[in-house]
Amino acid sequence: MLEQSQTPLLTALKNCANQLDTAFYAPGHKRGQGTSVLLTELLGTQLFKADLPELPELDNLFNPEGVISEAQDLAADAFGAEQTWFLVNGSTSGIIAAILATCGTGDKILVPRNVHQSVISGLILSGAIAIFLQPEYNPTWDLAYSITPEILAQSLQQHPDAKAVLIVYPTYQGICGNIAEIAKITHEYNIPLIVDEAHGAHFNFHPNLPTPALKAGADLSIQSTHKVLGSLTQSSMLHVQGNRINRDRLSQTLQFVQSTSPNYILLASLDVARQQMATQGYNLISQTISLAQIARTKISKIPGLSSFGTPDFKPTSGCVNLDITRLTIKVSDLGISGYETDEILRQQFHVTAELPSLHHLTFIISLGNTETDINQLINALKTLSLQHPPNAIPHPLPNFFPTPDNLAPTPPFSCREAFFAQTETRPLKDCIGRVSAEIICPYPPGIPVLMPGEIVTSNALKFLQQVIALGAKITGCSDPNLQQLKIVKG
Repeated sequence: MLEQSQTPLLTALKNCANQLDTAFYAPGHKRGQGTSVLLTELLGTQLFKADLPELPELDNLFNPEGVISEAQDLAADAFGAEQTWFLVNGSTSGIIAAILATCGTGDKILVPRNVHQSVISGLILSGAIAIFLQPEYNPTWDLAYSITPEILAQSLQQHPDAKAVLIVYPTYQGICGNIAEIAKITHEYNIPLIVDEAHGAHFNFHPNLPTPALKAGADLSIQSTHKVLGSLTQSSMLHVQGNRINRDRLSQTLQFVQSTSPNYILLASLDVARQQMATQGYNLISQTISLAQIARTKISKIPGLSSFGTPDFKPTSGCVNLDITRLTIKVSDLGISGYETDEILRQQFHVTAELPSLHHLTFIISLGNTETDINQLINALKTLSLQHPPNAIPHPLPNFFPTPDNLAPTPPFSCREAFFAQTETRPLKDCIGRVSAEIICPYPPGIPVLMPGEIVTSNALKFLQQVIALGAKITGCSDPNLQQLKIVKG
């Protein structure tokens, strides 16, 4: 039994930071001696003493034999994995490495159409061919759910040569599909189930949360520890179990997408975040759930507002469970968009959401929130409702989801082929019916409306123009104002 109160990596870093050393190694600031006072005034001096390279006492991320190995073993034990890798380039690096480890050029991988743009990067780098699956969609809330077991079973019958299945669990809004059944179907073909579990790092620490991906049968899970737990931004973990993933190959592909000079402060934050959850996780998550329930109850009484899943959660094939700590508030009945609401809340009330969308805003309630935070959110929403009464004349908000009605049925190019093809930049009116060479998505959450290899449709362009007018930001496009697009030449 591993002793979860230990923090081997944090302890080693602390010892090295406090040890006298004449540094002739990187980084160039030499333990803070060369750091600008402008930065030390903000961050203090101790941080720079801990900003150290791969000293012998600190181990090596890509060949761990000491304190990193110990810390990763403790994390595997705490999160229910057989083996865990620390990531210092976010979950993006884990997703790309997982695709590279399981798929080569021309190999098929089944993925939902509402994947994060990091999956598209993995497809471009690997040369794998995506078989896109349509997740269940709720038009009332304009929310994508999970893919359903039925859709997966049909697709695997059509593509029995697929090398892997990748799903999103949970979604940004905390929506969880039937992952146990999806894992069962995937394993009937003896291929791995890869799970983008970026928003589910807390699931393993409380019985009132959805089942963790590994416990439900996933082979590989990528979690953004920083999103909902206590580690620093950009620090994540990748967990593996079973024998469907080649772990040596995975270790190699992780080296492709991470720095050879990893930040030990980020690594140590993963170590201590694990220790915190392993020793205090149940109580911390219980407090978080309690705050979320208070918020849901009180917000449901505010005129014109509703929170997803409240008061009655109605499971469907694509939404069998919901993370109750994730709060999605519909504001469109007030006659304003989520983007407008986000600006009002931030500027007038100093309340900032995680994700504004057209019809709603999503708030992450985590172990770092307090009852004061919840009260501030509720009071701000009450005032918002008074300022924008629900009987006001609403202006129509567009809905768009990349369904077969909005997309060409079969992309004529793979993501990689389109990305590396000869391209030309044309005005929007000349791009309809042509092949996109860019990843174009409102951000966050980074779910592409168009991706390399897909046919540009009038519906997609109309939607993108509408959300820009309503305050959304577009990423991936060479022209951020979306006056022109990069398309495949020919």
